[in-house]
Formats: sequence, C-alpha cells, structure tokens
Amino acid sequence: MSADPKALYQEVILDHNRKPRNYGELAHPSHHAEGVNPLCGDHIHIALDLKDDTVEHIVFQGESCAICKASASMMTVAVKGRSALEAKTLMHEFVEMATGRLDAKDAPHIGRLAVFSGISALPMRVKCAILPWHTMQAAFNAEPSVSTEAEADPMHAPLGDA
Repeated sequence: MSADPKALYQEVILDHNRKPRNYGELAHPSHHAEGVNPLCGDHIHIALDLKDDTVEHIVFQGESCAICKASASMMTVAVKGRSALEAKTLMHEFVEMATGRLDAKDAPHIGRLAVFSGISALPMRVKCAILPWHTMQAAFNAEPSVSTEAEADPMHAPLGDA
C-alpha cells in the first residue's frame, strides 16, 4: 500500500522547511550566486565548494517560502558529493520534472526529489521550487544572480550544459 503523494509532499515540505539541511554560510566558496523571485519574495544565496570536480560542500541561506526552502534543502542533500556533471544532470531533470516536461518515472536520477513532481499543477509555485536549482546553475556558471522575472525567467530559459 503506497502513501498518498499529496500527504508525502506536504510532510517532506514541512520537514525541510522546519529543519533545512545545509542552511548557513560557507566561508570561502569556490562558486556562489543569488536567486530572486520578486513575485513570491524568495531571495536565496547558494554557495558551494567544488574540489576535483566534486561538490564537496554546498549551503544555502536567505528568506523564502516553504517550497523554495524545502527545494533548496533537498537540492543540497542531493548534489553534495556528486560530480559537477551529475549535479547539472540532476538540476536539468528536476527543472524539467517540476515544469511538467518530464515524468518523474523517466528521470533516472530524481530519487526522493520526485515528491515535487506534482508542483507543475501549481504554476505559481513552480518558480519557488526551481529557484534554488537555477541559482545553483548560476553559481556553476559564475553568474552573480538569477531572477524569475522577464527574460531571466528560468521557466523559459534554456538549461545550461546538463
């Protein structure tokens, strides 16, 4: 018997919102970026240390809604210890899944992040869920910031080199 997906989604969001993983500062990150969603008010910073092409440390901080915070928390757990290519591949799969362009069953790396698969049915919340991922992409690309508005909107921008 499987759990109700909506209940699981709510439980995971609440857990990561109350006790975010990898929340804080990184003294001397090799990569960092700021992400802003003016519509919702989300404003986060992602910092990571890439050593020998591996995400050795990754943290986030800022003010954001529960969905954005939970997504950032789960993202940091999912990419920590992975290669940059693996992190970018996961980022691509997550954004495609969250925007409804990829079924979670067809995303081999998504794992527990599949709890966000239903977010595509809530268009106003999709930007909240994908902001941390696009902010991480900006950090990898040495871009200082990313926004969810106008031509910078990650809903419509192509996803890097994943």
